[in-house]
Amino acid sequence: MSTALITGASSGIGKAFAEELATRNTNLVLVARSEEKLNKIAKQLQEKHNIHIDILVKDLTETGATDAVFDAIKAKGLTIDLLINNAGFAHYGDFAESDGERQVKMVQLNILALVDLTHKFLPGMRQRRSGNIINVSSLTAFQPMPYISVYGASKAFIVSFSQALWAENRHYGVRVLVTCPGPVETNFFTEANFPPALAARTNKISTSEQVVRESLKALERGDSIVVIGGLRTHLITKLSPFVPRKTLLSILEKQFKAKAL
Repeated sequence: MSTALITGASSGIGKAFAEELATRNTNLVLVARSEEKLNKIAKQLQEKHNIHIDILVKDLTETGATDAVFDAIKAKGLTIDLLINNAGFAHYGDFAESDGERQVKMVQLNILALVDLTHKFLPGMRQRRSGNIINVSSLTAFQPMPYISVYGASKAFIVSFSQALWAENRHYGVRVLVTCPGPVETNFFTEANFPPALAARTNKISTSEQVVRESLKALERGDSIVVIGGLRTHLITKLSPFVPRKTLLSILEKQFKAKAL
């Protein structure tokens, strides 16, 4: 049986990955901050499927957290066949007026933890000539995003980083995919502190389950990137080269600016 490591596994897309992979007879290592949520998910999946599940309660923004995850997996004698770097968060607001520590933590989780975990598990995959990595990005990666500037920039980093790794590692039997969903039916907007009116007018195109199924299909095809959503979602990814940058930024700033600002 293969084993998948999923970060941000307690809710949303991470939880959906755990549920889908459990149906595919995949053992799981689930990483998140909430021990209660992880235990609940593990219990439910183990009751339905004959798999082994380990949980690691970690805040990946903390110093040494990625080392602790890697060391715990090594101590258990586990081999990670599929690494899913899903953990991440956003924060809505004017960057200059936002909490600086929260912005830095966003970089630590969305970028640094992803890079470090990838660097820890990738060499073993290359040595075995077998392995898979899915990095979860976003539609926001394809253009600058006023009022969620750090989040959008972090997701753009993930796209560039992941596609470079796809090129570097395809000859070693290691598949790397970056998945870029449009708006998804999760608690993303609430956790990111989006103004209710702004969140309400953002159409939630996909479910977490759809994102997971399409991502796994793209991984199996050997794709380097998959954009998930309707026609409008795919069109957004093509806008930047054709719309003057000042015009695009002006449109986005007006679209994402809350009336209260």
